[in-house]
Amino acid sequence: MVKITLLTLLCLVLGFVQGWAASRFYRPDYVAGFHVGMVQGALMPAALPALLMGKDVPIYAAANVGRLYKVGYILGINICGTLFFGVAMWQSRKQPAEP
Repeated sequence: MVKITLLTLLCLVLGFVQGWAASRFYRPDYVAGFHVGMVQGALMPAALPALLMGKDVPIYAAANVGRLYKVGYILGINICGTLFFGVAMWQSRKQPAEP
């Protein structure tokens, strides 16, 4: 039950951050760099619920600096996946009490 609660909270936080960031980083005149790529990559999985519900949310900046942005985007996805699955697969190290 604790894992489900933590994963739900993590998804909610990512969803709110994605909504906040989308309005600030997806302007037509903005050219995204490495750091923005990392943020957008980390928040990309949070866009799935909105996309499934029919809202067209951006997940990638078309106006970017090129390879450096893409490296940041991939790192962001991997860091987010590591954190998400790290929480999902985390097991308590408590030893059972011996009789």
